[in-house]
Amino acid sequence: MFAMKHFGKRAFSRGLMSLTATNNAAFSTTVKDFIKDTRDMTQGVVHINNTEEFQNLSAEEKKDKHRVLVYRTNPVDPEDNPKFVSYYVDLNECGPMVLDILLKIKNEYDPSLSLRRSCREGICGSCSMTTNGKNGLACITPIPVEEGITRVTPLPHMFVLKDLVVDMTNFYAQYKTIDPYLKRKAEKENPDKEYYQSQDDRAKLDGLYECVLCACCSTSCPSYWWHPDKYLGPAVLMQAYRWVIDSRDQYTQERLEALQGDYKLNQCHQIGMCSFTCPKGLDPQLAIKHLMTMTADMEKEKAEDFEL
Repeated sequence: MFAMKHFGKRAFSRGLMSLTATNNAAFSTTVKDFIKDTRDMTQGVVHINNTEEFQNLSAEEKKDKHRVLVYRTNPVDPEDNPKFVSYYVDLNECGPMVLDILLKIKNEYDPSLSLRRSCREGICGSCSMTTNGKNGLACITPIPVEEGITRVTPLPHMFVLKDLVVDMTNFYAQYKTIDPYLKRKAEKENPDKEYYQSQDDRAKLDGLYECVLCACCSTSCPSYWWHPDKYLGPAVLMQAYRWVIDSRDQYTQERLEALQGDYKLNQCHQIGMCSFTCPKGLDPQLAIKHLMTMTADMEKEKAEDFEL
């Protein structure tokens, strides 16, 4: 009925171990402890054929209600099998977004449903999930009324902790590796004043800083599916570019050098699913393209200097 490729637990754990080798010891210990605690309790979204009806409704009662299929699983329960649970909701008594319908199910029908959410304004990135095959933020994704059914699953190619909640540890660990903060070599002349930036330089950050780290783009990227332990993925690379081009930062060269190698950056094949998927309307594909051009130019300059 619905299928998504998923990673084996051993392969994913090895990937996390490989990633943490580049980080500081304390952080590595944290991630390794996490793997030890969770590797036998989690799994990815799996191919399931069974659907359970939560409500015992007649065909007449279902007629005026919207059907919602929600992916349900609890990996810590050895007796549990992943499944879709079918709910029927009256849309006249529900808000217009997918998160509204999920919260109605949780609050009024089935409190055992697990999901993440916070701001309900598309700002926090917590409620990222897949609706009818497309990743997005549930709080700003309209209920697909015209399709007659809403099918909600966790983000693809991620460990599922429970129901619609995925493990974001690897994603955040990769984000940490790019040092996502302002780095300076010169001390601030006046500690009570900001680092000034021209309007043109500030405008370069538009379309980059708005990222809410929901991972919708990264989990839609085929390259990230196959190399989540090595390739940093669209979201992290777009944020890496955001700091590379920030005129206030003084570690541009070092940031570009840190991205060199066969996998961190160059596994991007400009497929474009990231930009198509982004619920904030950003363009990580273009940001990565610029980043690849900058690293290539840096390599070219190094080669020319070496020949001289």
